Amino acid sequence: MSTPLPRPSYAAVLRVPHARRTFAAALVGRLSYGTVSLALMLSLTRSTGSYAVAGLVMALFGAMGVLLSPYRATLVDRHGPRRALLPMALLYAALLCVLAAACRRPGTPEAVLAVLAALAGACPPPLGPTMRAVWAELLPDRALLQRAYSLDGVAEELLFVSGPLLVGAVVAVAPPTAGVVLSAVLVAVGTLAFVTSATTAALRPAGREKGEDAVPGGGATGQARALLQPVVVAAGVGVSVSAVDLLVVAYAGERGLGDGAVAWVLAALSVGSAVGGLANGAVAWTSPTRARLPFFAAGLGLCLAAAGLAPGLGTLLPAVMCAGLFVAPALTTAYLIADESAAPGFRVRAGTWCNTAVNAGSSAGAAAVGLLVERLPLPVCFALSGAVAAAAALVPGPVSRRRSRARRARRPRPPRHESRAGRASGRP
Repeated sequence: MSTPLPRPSYAAVLRVPHARRTFAAALVGRLSYGTVSLALMLSLTRSTGSYAVAGLVMALFGAMGVLLSPYRATLVDRHGPRRALLPMALLYAALLCVLAAACRRPGTPEAVLAVLAALAGACPPPLGPTMRAVWAELLPDRALLQRAYSLDGVAEELLFVSGPLLVGAVVAVAPPTAGVVLSAVLVAVGTLAFVTSATTAALRPAGREKGEDAVPGGGATGQARALLQPVVVAAGVGVSVSAVDLLVVAYAGERGLGDGAVAWVLAALSVGSAVGGLANGAVAWTSPTRARLPFFAAGLGLCLAAAGLAPGLGTLLPAVMCAGLFVAPALTTAYLIADESAAPGFRVRAGTWCNTAVNAGSSAGAAAVGLLVERLPLPVCFALSGAVAAAAALVPGPVSRRRSRARRARRPRPPRHESRAGRASGRP
């Protein structure tokens, strides 16, 4: 009789050989992404004396990161993490240091700052998607992988909360450019430790042919169909969550609550997301991931719509926290589906498409809400931001051909056809 496996847990995930060292190294590098935005914005504002110029340069920095992220992920899939990530990280760190020096130098032309920011934005290594691909290689058990992805998502959430706090501590004793240099050091050190870990070697480079052709479901078209649902939901979550930031500011201003109330509400969103992510990872789900994803997206949308009806801070806080409960589970499930749908040479790219969708949705959501909040009542704006996530829940997943073949296989057929159906009805 076989020995029963222990129940999957977060401790079991971290007990996997070398997992803690690899995960910690990836988190150090990813902390750079939590510190760089605020540090760079403060540096640009002090250098140019213009919020408009600083905003434009930051927009270029962010846009280049979003637009080129699939190409950077392709390099990782084709050449492996060790050959692709470290050159990206070192180039990115060097450009950040050059940009910091340019901000420190009086009279640096704004065009130079914009070019340097655009070049730096093109280079950040995709540490998050690569770490999730490493988890998928280390943990063939799907229940353990679900917990690993949930732990990864919650940790990332905390990085983007603690990153600005770290920059605040730095700028209290040093110029803002020190925060930019700190971001460069974090990404260089973290990536070096990550790529030299024994577990990172589990990701084998696929090469051009494998990465492009070994795609389930009939080539690139089948891969695109498989990724449509998680990518659209990730974008919808990005739109809705980014809208909350500005909507809460407008809500507090309308009621004279002050900036302290805004901080509490946004903290409630992050706490809700962390709790939801940990709970989602701990549940032994019986339903498939593609069935859970619309539920999480719809739950986020409904909670945000209800938050717009809150009469005061006492009801807004729990409403936003409830919305946060669905954020990390939705993103974690989207990443799981992307991994399930990806061919061996496409894993980093599949996760990166979801990551890119979140970032692109966040940018679009902030821009759209900025236009709407001055033209429509706040409850309507909350409802519209929630409707985006709810609408994303309506995107169907791909129809499984294998499942339909399995149904046909149950019908009585001549022996030749039954044998063929039996092969087709294997586990996808």
